[in-house]
Amino acid sequence: MPNTQQLDDLVVQVRRDILRMVHKVNSGHPGGSLGCTEFFVAMYNEIMELNEGFDMDGIGEDLFFLSNGHISPVFYSVLSRRGYFPVDELNTFRLIDSRLQGHPTTHEGLPGIRVASGSLGQGMSVALGAAQTKKLNGDDKLVYSLHGDGELQEGQNWEAIMYAAGNNVDNLVATIDLNGQQIDGATEDVLPLGDLRAKFEAFGWDVMEIKEGNDLEAVISGMKSAKGRTGKGKPVCVLLHTVMGNGVDFMMHTHAWHGKAPNDEQLEVALSQNPETIGDY
Repeated sequence: MPNTQQLDDLVVQVRRDILRMVHKVNSGHPGGSLGCTEFFVAMYNEIMELNEGFDMDGIGEDLFFLSNGHISPVFYSVLSRRGYFPVDELNTFRLIDSRLQGHPTTHEGLPGIRVASGSLGQGMSVALGAAQTKKLNGDDKLVYSLHGDGELQEGQNWEAIMYAAGNNVDNLVATIDLNGQQIDGATEDVLPLGDLRAKFEAFGWDVMEIKEGNDLEAVISGMKSAKGRTGKGKPVCVLLHTVMGNGVDFMMHTHAWHGKAPNDEQLEVALSQNPETIGDY
């Protein structure tokens, strides 16, 4: 396992990857990706139990499903730096015929990607299917998923949330990225989500919160706690409080960088705030 300094360095490098990827093609979603950097680094380096190599079945290992697939830059960066595919392949992000499309896809066979995602609201259902499959197969490993807060405005989520508790799918940990922003503005202005803790609990879930979702140690500690709450008859929901655009001062706390790439000058400023730690691709 990497030590704390190595993980901190990786967080910074992943932010650099995100910025450079979206800048190169003048396309992509840096805001949510930057906000979830600590989460992805924690999941793939401290929390999940993973097999060597990659196969689509994922038998005997934890599985992860990204529902809000537009934050693919952070997913691709962490997967590459975990060894799923060469880091220099990040250079192909969003290019024609690339395996690294704007939303994750499966037809090109990119290691680490088990489902095409980005049609918001569907990831919870996919994760449930995988979790129930593990139960049916006697596989004691867990299924993790990540969802945007604005994504919960999609009705399919709530059918799945009801189903999960009603069928005691207690090998699932679903994390909600609570950054309060979505493509058209603040979630509170677009369609208020209300008390998500109360809503998930009313649907029969075990709910916990990570208040400092951009503090790596807090995320690691919180996700370990969530893991410890599985297997007790209820699916687990983690409300992860993050800041959109975290780590780049002019991108933080605003929906403006949901799907906007930095220009040359902005990239230089952003990278200066995140000095190279491991090595760019």
